[in-house]
Amino acid sequence: MSLSKIFKNYRYIYCMIAQDKTENEIFLKESVTYLEKLGYNNIKADVEGYETPKSYLKKGSDVVITPDIVAEKAGRKHYFEISLKSEKPKLLKSKWRFLDVLTRMKDHRFRIITRRGHYKFTQDMLADLNLEKDPIKL
Repeated sequence: MSLSKIFKNYRYIYCMIAQDKTENEIFLKESVTYLEKLGYNNIKADVEGYETPKSYLKKGSDVVITPDIVAEKAGRKHYFEISLKSEKPKLLKSKWRFLDVLTRMKDHRFRIITRRGHYKFTQDMLADLNLEKDPIKL
């Protein structure tokens, strides 16, 4: 599956992601703290006090994808996405699909972090994408 096919017609993923991060920065900080307690190191997150994770740019367009949190544990890189209800679920699905394909190609791990009030939304999103993921519930 070509990565360019996954993101056809989704030009504003970065804007949506930036907006969601601003609104949910507290939950992002809680997630980083939780991951630190679990023993993850070299944590990168788009939050004050941490380095910003590497962004991925689709050639020939303005589509930019930045994971919410990237961390390492036992020598393996883990990508974490914060799952909170979104006004644009298609864009979020595209981001998750890209990160799932990327992590499988590079033998990394991809996990979803969610909280109470967002479990159903997260399960529906995962079911729509046919992803067999067990979300981390905070």
